[in-house]
Amino acid sequence: MRYLTQGWSFDPFIVLVLVITAWHEVGLARLARRSRPERTSQRRRRSAWFYAGLAVLVIAVASPIDYWADRYFIVHMIQHLLLMFAAPVLIVAGAPWQPLLDGLPGRLGKDATRQVMTGRWATPLRAAGSLLLKPWVPVALFNAVMVVWHLPGPFDLAARNGLVHIWLMHGSFFAAGVLFWIQFVPSPPLRIQMSRPAQMAALLLTNIEMWVLAMAMSMFTTVSWYSVYDHVPGVTLPPLADQQIGAAILWVCGDFWAIPAMVYVVRRLIAEDGNVGAAVDRILGRRSRPYQWAGRR
Repeated sequence: MRYLTQGWSFDPFIVLVLVITAWHEVGLARLARRSRPERTSQRRRRSAWFYAGLAVLVIAVASPIDYWADRYFIVHMIQHLLLMFAAPVLIVAGAPWQPLLDGLPGRLGKDATRQVMTGRWATPLRAAGSLLLKPWVPVALFNAVMVVWHLPGPFDLAARNGLVHIWLMHGSFFAAGVLFWIQFVPSPPLRIQMSRPAQMAALLLTNIEMWVLAMAMSMFTTVSWYSVYDHVPGVTLPPLADQQIGAAILWVCGDFWAIPAMVYVVRRLIAEDGNVGAAVDRILGRRSRPYQWAGRR
């Protein structure tokens, strides 16, 4: 029972979540005043996903998960999966972008949007945003972040340095997760630019990368990778066994999210093409017109 009760903390991030929630509610109220009732209802339903994502973030950083992650690699892996998968998927599904813009004071949201979209000073910002939203860039970034932070050197550095741990490791996990899932989960007004076959390929490659990483940490090694878990006071679980169980969690969770996501993509592909045969032809690129693997839909 102490695993569930010990380690709760008041993280400043909780205050930030409360501010974002209030800000989002203001934006929803302003949008409701000039929208049709059905659109307002849609936004309200999506907001539940957004708030659920924020709740997952709070659980990941302020609950006993964060406390025990310093002692067990198993728990650290669960925390990483919450930050890269669960929270980003829910937040992207919640589509908070327009309400947050409308929640800014006065005309600040419209003015800021216009300046960013047309101002010469914002050219580098627009270029960076365009690059990060190109279909395969978030996929490559997501996989790179997953691999780099599970290498022994970067992992031990983050475990020993709070700023690196919170802002670089956790921040990159969450940001890469949001950018990745924008390519798969509808999140108005953003548009999914990755085609269905490209989505399938990206999901498959990412799942394989997680398998390989999990196997490297469990089957293909006889030593613990992370020195920070070698001598933790009060922990009797051997570091290598801890690492292997954590790798198993990564492996299982890889299937847990990838298979349903691929089923969803295949179902959408069949619905768009009308039958399985046409969907298979589309996947294999056997249509009469040239097929763009990552073109704009």
